[in-house]
Amino acid sequence: MMTKYYIAYGSNLHLEQMAKRCPTAKVVGKSEIKDHTLTFRGTDNRSFATVEPCKGESVPILVWQITPNDEKELDIYEEYPDLYRKEVMEVIVDNQPVNAMVYIMNEGRPLNLPSKEYYLTILEGYNSAGFDVEYLNIAMENSVEKNK
Repeated sequence: MMTKYYIAYGSNLHLEQMAKRCPTAKVVGKSEIKDHTLTFRGTDNRSFATVEPCKGESVPILVWQITPNDEKELDIYEEYPDLYRKEVMEVIVDNQPVNAMVYIMNEGRPLNLPSKEYYLTILEGYNSAGFDVEYLNIAMENSVEKNK
């Protein structure tokens, strides 16, 4: 069976949440998506994280090894294919290039702030992974300013 890797940059950085949803998934390492930025998009009452191309920026990520069953659970959680689509990106984990699947929000959703609960879930993921929270703060700011 081929090993499948999955890139988490939002609420799936939260280890306990992932353990419940995908009990067989394992973190293989930390990395970043280069030339992308983290933003929040969605409708008035539902806004979620996504990544978008942006030269010179990067988004901290956890790379997970997942089973087909984990992927099914993730598809449900990410509302694939209605809300998110899947893409494959090459990221570097432990100095090795890895091709990993990532969920990216489908076009056409406005920038919008996430719920406090969703934000705190991501914040906890950032803290447990040791990521710089500044990335998250900038994403929040960018998701507000453009609405004004």
